[in-house]
Amino acid sequence: MKGRTSRGDDFGDLAAVVAATREASGDRFGEALVAWLSRHVSFDHCVVFGYRGAARPPMLFETFSPSESHVFVALYQEGPYLLDPFHHAAVERKEGFWRMRELAPDRFYASEYFRSYYSQTKLAEEVGFFVPLPGKDAVVLSLMRLKASGPFGTADARKLRDMAPLVIELCRQRWPELPETEQPAPAEKNAPAPVNEFDRTHIWESLSLTVREMHVVDMVLQGHSTESIARSLGVAPGTVKVHRRNIHRKLGINSQAELFARFIQIIEKRR
Repeated sequence: MKGRTSRGDDFGDLAAVVAATREASGDRFGEALVAWLSRHVSFDHCVVFGYRGAARPPMLFETFSPSESHVFVALYQEGPYLLDPFHHAAVERKEGFWRMRELAPDRFYASEYFRSYYSQTKLAEEVGFFVPLPGKDAVVLSLMRLKASGPFGTADARKLRDMAPLVIELCRQRWPELPETEQPAPAEKNAPAPVNEFDRTHIWESLSLTVREMHVVDMVLQGHSTESIARSLGVAPGTVKVHRRNIHRKLGINSQAELFARFIQIIEKRR
């Protein structure tokens, strides 16, 4: 999406965005906002997700083709979103403009999540506008550049950061609250709870892990190194290594790839 520079056209596009905040269709607002943003910064894709704790995030707007949407939306909603740095930042109530590199754990780009899922997106970089809503909900508008386009330049990132207050307010006007999600059927007695809370670690409760081991598993899957986990938990790196060995023994696994596969398997069983 190539930016244009006419001031009159720019103000006209911005007026269309403001008008679209009052329309029932989220697509019209998204299209108008993308048209305005693309005048200032080039990007390949835009997607808007709503986040409500660890619940499956509704997709509010996208610019993907059907095949692209399968990776960026359908597969993402099946469970990988729980390991997404953008998801974590949203539920932690961050606001403003953020680049993925500013939010990702220190070993994110070497994590199994990145290798198994995120690499499928073929992105050079993802940036986002983070919009906390009343209660614990949030909206994130992501702009993406493919590897063929290269990452956002410093000047582009600075411009988007300057535009953030306006973009955030426009998104709040369009989505003052998230759409209601379909409520799951009542669970049978002793059945695992659905994944619908902020704390993701509870998905491991059926696997005889301690609370500390569950936190370690969660951080490993996010892409934190042993040293990063140790700093976060206030323990020695050697203690984290012991936890990781115990986790592998209890789960009967030998690698992070097997841990990620077990994570996806558990998520699928809980849907």
